[in-house]
Amino acid sequence: QVQLVESGGGSVQTGGSLTLACKTSGDTLPTMAWFRQTPGKEREGVAALDYSGVPKYAESVEGRFTTSQDSAKNTLYLRMNSLKDDDTGVYFCAADRAVRHPLWLLDERSYDYWGQGTQVTVS
Repeated sequence: QVQLVESGGGSVQTGGSLTLACKTSGDTLPTMAWFRQTPGKEREGVAALDYSGVPKYAESVEGRFTTSQDSAKNTLYLRMNSLKDDDTGVYFCAADRAVRHPLWLLDERSYDYWGQGTQVTVS
């Protein structure tokens, strides 16, 4: 049984920073990602790590967000800098047992396991 639990969400001023964490339990999964659901938009992938730890980012967050993993703690992180109002939304952690091609890393159809989400509000 795989469980993902996000934490670290909250309210932050425009231009500020926030770090999200996703604690995983169960099996170690090779592919992990962060998605967000912003008001009025479909859920979108923002950052992912492939099986070798190489990150991939959406253009909208490139240069501002960084994802990393602490395998010893079974935790995936998302460091968000220079936050904009448009970054407001619910952020989800996702994981999958399959090794995914980079083209599919930010596609939600690639992931079977999801956390409950954590709210990030930028204003």
